[in-house]
Order: sequence, then C-alpha cells, then structure tokens
Amino acid sequence: MSGRTRTRACPERTCVGCRERAAKAELLRTVVIEGECVPDLRGTLPGRGAYVHPALVCLDQAVRRRAFPRALRVPGPLDVKALRRHVEQTHGKT
Repeated sequence: MSGRTRTRACPERTCVGCRERAAKAELLRTVVIEGECVPDLRGTLPGRGAYVHPALVCLDQAVRRRAFPRALRVPGPLDVKALRRHVEQTHGKT
C-alpha cells in the first residue's frame, strides 16, 4: 500500500480578510477586471485570484488591510463595489 487514503483531500485556501484557512468551497474567489475586484462565481475567470469569506466582516477587513491589491498583485486601490453588492445580495448582511 502507498499510504494514500481513498478520499480526496479538500483543497484549502486562506481568506484575505480574516486570514483563516477554510475549504475552497466555503470561500468566494475574486479576480481583477479593469481595475475592479469582481466575484468569480464559477472559479474559471482568468488571472490571479484571491479568496475571501462571503461575509461583510471579512470583506471589510480585507479592504481595511489593503489585502486585495497585495494578494492579486496589482498596484493601487481596487474598486470593490461589485464584490460588496454580490455579498450583500447573496449572503445577507452578516
């Protein structure tokens, strides 16, 4: 036996807001499109992605810490209005 388990390992990512590790499926992938940070719902948009919990608390922490430009490796501030709108509409104001 090779020592491997038959169950597939659940990939983990780190939330750029709270810095906690979570399953990839629990986090929302974001990418930059024309200077705007947008949600990547299907996980297929091209480019570097950053992951955040779909909660306003984590989103606010990421914005306050300027984590999105750093994680996505882009200069300057990013517009997060589309991302905030998506989180508010789909996941409530938690």
